[in-house]
Amino acid sequence: MITKQSLDKISKIFSKILPIYWAFLTYMLLKPGEENQEYWFMFTGIDKVLHLSIFAALGFCFVAAFPKIKFSYFFQIILIYAFLTEILQEEMGLGRSMETLDIVADAIGCILGYFAYKRFIKHFS
Repeated sequence: MITKQSLDKISKIFSKILPIYWAFLTYMLLKPGEENQEYWFMFTGIDKVLHLSIFAALGFCFVAAFPKIKFSYFFQIILIYAFLTEILQEEMGLGRSMETLDIVADAIGCILGYFAYKRFIKHFS
């Protein structure tokens, strides 16, 4: 059973995790591109799956840190961040490029993270 005190504790924990994860994510999204080697687990579109996954984690952390945020504000903040990182990848000229499908994967990921948190809280309430 999740109580208001439990939610407050969860929020405090994630308010400390969120900036660290966000900074790490920003670094990873903007670091210079490298020539990818082929590994057995790689497949076409793995980068989109990675974008979806990391933004799902970001969405979960964000809504856990700010559980009272309206969905529209949450979505706008994450989407602006997704657009900015893609634009910066293009403009920095470090071997990365802007891809529209990355932004789509980011948006879907953040929505999945949001609803995963809501389902998690509902399940334990």
